[in-house]
Amino acid sequence: MGGIGRYFHTLKHLRLIQIYGRVLFRMHHPKPDLARAPQLRAHEGSFAEPAHRRPSMTAPNEFIFLNRPGSLAFGWDAPCLAKLWRYNLHYFDDLSAVASGERKEWHKALIERWIAGNPPSAGSGWEPYPVSLRIVNWIKWALAGNDLSPAAIHSLAVQVRWLTKRLEYHLLGNHLFANAKALVFAGAFFEGAEANAWLERGLSILERVIDEQILSDGGHFELSTMYHALALEDVLDLVNITRAFNVGDDVSKELVLRVPAMRRWLAAMCHPDGDIAFFNDAAKGIAPLPAELNAYAERLGFGAVQDPGRGLVRLDRSGYARFADDRMTTIIDVARIGPDYLPGHAHADTLSFEMSLDGHRILVNSGTSEYGAGPERLRQRGTPAHNTVTVDNADSSEVWGGFRVAQRARPIAIDIVEAGASVSIRASHDGYRRLAGRPVHVRHFEAGTAHLRINDKITGPVREAQARYHFVPGVELRPNGVGGQAIVKGRSVLNWVLEKGEGDIVSATYHPEFGISQPSFCLVVKAVENCAIIRFEGIPLSTS
Repeated sequence: MGGIGRYFHTLKHLRLIQIYGRVLFRMHHPKPDLARAPQLRAHEGSFAEPAHRRPSMTAPNEFIFLNRPGSLAFGWDAPCLAKLWRYNLHYFDDLSAVASGERKEWHKALIERWIAGNPPSAGSGWEPYPVSLRIVNWIKWALAGNDLSPAAIHSLAVQVRWLTKRLEYHLLGNHLFANAKALVFAGAFFEGAEANAWLERGLSILERVIDEQILSDGGHFELSTMYHALALEDVLDLVNITRAFNVGDDVSKELVLRVPAMRRWLAAMCHPDGDIAFFNDAAKGIAPLPAELNAYAERLGFGAVQDPGRGLVRLDRSGYARFADDRMTTIIDVARIGPDYLPGHAHADTLSFEMSLDGHRILVNSGTSEYGAGPERLRQRGTPAHNTVTVDNADSSEVWGGFRVAQRARPIAIDIVEAGASVSIRASHDGYRRLAGRPVHVRHFEAGTAHLRINDKITGPVREAQARYHFVPGVELRPNGVGGQAIVKGRSVLNWVLEKGEGDIVSATYHPEFGISQPSFCLVVKAVENCAIIRFEGIPLSTS
């Protein structure tokens, strides 16, 4: 589908505030308020050490973002640098990264250089999302015992005032949450009538969005593992700042109640290697590691998170399921692609899954290495980049542009049954009903001790259906008739048998982080009589 139809199926889901908000955002051109900054508020409690990201500042004027080096020699908004790279430059995440204290003098000089090189309202650094993250990072840096200069204090106030005029109601979701978080941080950090107004506005937004954005099973409503980790960091930061300054008690208590479920959700959606599975926009290296977030939560008094352990974990509200035994862990997507009005981080990955064996990832979705609107971004969002089924070379959801979706798949007829040491998960989706013949993809997972059987059926007439199984780089595949073996470091770890279908090994790519593309292999199984059945089984350790 193209043209008018695609726009219709994209725009019909938007909320009215997104439509008129976008018009107002583009038409309204506020002036910066350069008045003196309010006084700083005395804090009554301590501000706990926050979570840390990997360092991004390699020298006073040198950085690595998205696995790409760059320099301030090009300026703060150089067109030769990708938009997302420039955004990261303006975030100032390095101020609280690992070993940030060793770069204190670099940070102090960088803040002053930012003020001098970014006059109010000019450039990418004054777009509301980077403003929001920078406000929080500067305040965190100050609360870690560093001194913001009078010029930095004044700039901080100017940035907050600017943000109040540029709140992202046209985007909503994690962007509006980040805006509100920044207002709460600034409102707590400063004192007086103006600061109290910032605080109340931020708290008011949070009160309205918490129930929607943090689902009852703990998941973040955009259904991306990466953005969930970022949301957990936001919640922990808000608990931290409201406690330190004894403000926003009602919202703080509400957020405290959400933390345990959010941590359990993140634990369930991680592989045994301790990092996130790749569903929707997800990559390592953007959010703090889950271990960092858990250590942060413990510093705030939340205690240790419970390991999801063996057996079935159902995350029914968000739409994921995890099944694990002593050797194999499988994480399954029976979720919608995200909120209807906010599918920007969605991939066409419905009914996909990832699997680890003996602590190592084996079958993986392809990840995310870039944003933007180019063909590679579109390919990475498409169904063939995931461990699920394509029908007639179409995507299960019509991803297009950089962050848009027209017609989208919805899971139906979900049935999950656990029986002792095995589980049966059956689900369908209607994403292909827009095609001729109105086909429906039906997938049945049967998991037990170190094995996984997947039965795919396509109802209705179709020309071709293919199931794809992406192997993590470094796995050698040795097909053998109707089956084969996966070899890791010279050791056979996994058998597969095609009970129905025709298999072929093709080259693919894997994107565990932004800016990284690694060669890999994919097993493509062509359905026969609209059916493809495969069985994976871990080879006993004693015979491998």
